[in-house]
Amino acid sequence: MTTDQIFNFLGLAMRAGKVKTGESVIVNEIKKRNLKLAIIATDASSNTTKLIKDKCNSYKVPVRVIGTRNELGIALGKGERVNVGITDPGFAKKLLSMIDEYHKE
Repeated sequence: MTTDQIFNFLGLAMRAGKVKTGESVIVNEIKKRNLKLAIIATDASSNTTKLIKDKCNSYKVPVRVIGTRNELGIALGKGERVNVGITDPGFAKKLLSMIDEYHKE
């Protein structure tokens, strides 16, 4: 599993309209229980990482750290993105398995 495959799939989720970005949007979506997966950039600030991870832990939302803010932005066809949230359970499940497989290698 390569990061390219993961980012391509993330781009597909974006085109399908199943992606939310931005810290405040993601925190609100977690509270509404709309988010199925949160992704944080490896170069996110420690405060941002802690905030998102704590919210995800309290609301039982899986969270993964992968890619730089630039890589995430390119994958979504936008500017730099630090936080990405997936709202669709199918996309979230597939991305989780892809990211976990990548981290095992």
